[in-house]
Amino acid sequence: MAAPLPRRTSVHSSQRKILPSAFTLPWLVVVLSLVGGAFLALPFQVQSNEVDGEELITEILREESVHRLQQLGEVTDGDGYLERTFLSPASFRALDLVRDWMQDAGLTTWIDQIGNLHGRTEGNNITAPTLIIGSHLDTVIDAGKYDGSLGIICAISALKALKASGRLSELRRQIEIIAFCDEEGVRFQSTFLGSAAISGSLPPAIMQVSDKSGRTVQDALKEANFEGSAESLLQLKYDPQSVGGYIEVHIEQGPVLESLGLPLGVVQGIAGQTRLRVTVKGVQGHAGTVPMFMRQDPMAAAAELILLVEDLCKHPQSYIARGRQYHPSANEATTGMLVCTVGQISSWPSASNVIPGQVTFSVDIRAVDDTEREAIFLELGKRLQKTCERRHVSCSLERKHDAEAVHCDPELNSKLKYAVQSAMKSMGVVQVNDVPLLVSGAGHDAIAMSRLTKVGMLFVRCRGGISHSPVEYVMEDDVWAASLALLKFLQDMV
Repeated sequence: MAAPLPRRTSVHSSQRKILPSAFTLPWLVVVLSLVGGAFLALPFQVQSNEVDGEELITEILREESVHRLQQLGEVTDGDGYLERTFLSPASFRALDLVRDWMQDAGLTTWIDQIGNLHGRTEGNNITAPTLIIGSHLDTVIDAGKYDGSLGIICAISALKALKASGRLSELRRQIEIIAFCDEEGVRFQSTFLGSAAISGSLPPAIMQVSDKSGRTVQDALKEANFEGSAESLLQLKYDPQSVGGYIEVHIEQGPVLESLGLPLGVVQGIAGQTRLRVTVKGVQGHAGTVPMFMRQDPMAAAAELILLVEDLCKHPQSYIARGRQYHPSANEATTGMLVCTVGQISSWPSASNVIPGQVTFSVDIRAVDDTEREAIFLELGKRLQKTCERRHVSCSLERKHDAEAVHCDPELNSKLKYAVQSAMKSMGVVQVNDVPLLVSGAGHDAIAMSRLTKVGMLFVRCRGGISHSPVEYVMEDDVWAASLALLKFLQDMV
């Protein structure tokens, strides 16, 4: 493991007071599965009880966690907005700040050769596999303050609470927090750099990928005083036998928990993803001289195809017959958990007075069932060709990216569920029914870590389901609930 980077001056800022809002989206996404009985679908409120009779623990888990999230949200490369990308000046200031907090929690810290920050405490049984808790420190451009950062701060707060109660030294196994250097992939357009290095799934070719300025990953690492070699990154891979699981706390980035009036949910799985590029070629011509019935217009064909994508993913059962092509459970999985998006479209020559000669658009397909996702892809390809033949244009469908779905570990999920219920009782919620099981349509470091070990995730309610935006917001009591649930989870190991 690499020596820590030279110390830099940490950035501190005054705490901002953010008032909770009653904003709620006027629509509901259905949860895939519930464990047991019905929800108490009422607005979540807490009583002013002390956690286990210790006011100090509550202050660590709530007030201090919220304050630190505000501080970290001020560490930015942007002028008036939050931007903290891989190996940027702000990323190193954030590392210093979070390293101080890890050490304050009694952890031994170091920064590895790709810029991940580690904080570790040894358990009583040194042969027991390590539990890793993590999330990412980097952000998108014009980001919110909770995406990634919340998971890191909650983990630090939970271990600090154990230290404050004199129980940190009683842990039966090693606990390691990792603040991953790059999950969003903003700078080099390659996600999960930090977690992929730890899991051993980072390809050596990544070293030669360039950012917009022409600097490669290797250049950036060397400029930051890292070794910057493929060998140094390969050495970051953890031995799977030494790791007993990975836990990640993350904002939901969706509206389900808010619609249910609940602060926390356990993640059942992370959707697999297929990205496509569709190219439609027709006959370019003058906008004023070619009659409508004689046109071979790729833009009109693309418009029809885009509506086909929407309808196919809204009503897959209307298009795909059950059988070998379609998984028996797919109809259940489509209840809000099959999503398709056309996010980019371009035409050539892109002039207002020219019938385009070519149109290209993207398709993003996500589903927690990989068989279902593949069936949608095959059906789209078949119907795309029929549409293009009818319109006398040519079409091609290119697969640009595929990622399999990740299913969270049932044992870890069971423990997380129990921890959530215990936390709610400690916070004064009189009736605790069941904990929702959610599916994530967004990618997380847990995807890369699943190649190393079993994973579990805890989602935290965010206002309006909004993320990747400066209006992203998590209520203070929900920060408390997440930190307390993680503390309850760790207390199981004392």
